[in-house]
Amino acid sequence: MKKTVIIGSNPKTNNYAFMAAERLKNYGHEFIPIGISEGQVLGKSILNIRDQPQIDEVDTITLYINPQRQIEWYNYILSLKPKRIIFNPGTENQELKKLAEAQGIICEEACTLVMLSVGNF
Repeated sequence: MKKTVIIGSNPKTNNYAFMAAERLKNYGHEFIPIGISEGQVLGKSILNIRDQPQIDEVDTITLYINPQRQIEWYNYILSLKPKRIIFNPGTENQELKKLAEAQGIICEEACTLVMLSVGNF
């Protein structure tokens, strides 16, 4: 089981971040929804990123916010000390990737949904 933080979560069921949470749950991975939207994802309250909630033992951060919105959260994202960051389509960010790799964090430009469905998550 890989504890996965979903940054960009919101309660809309047609949203890719929501679909990722659903798929992660179906595959037995713990997920933590974080975003600016209030509400719930599959019974879990969305944690407000502005509060920079501290989460221990993060395996993966999967991003669903565009690169411009990531900038103010670089320090927070890196402070979670994930083993890897997945940059989903539209979230690719060379600056954050360089900062993360300098700290030994694996970075992948991939789709969480596809990775789960083909078994390489």
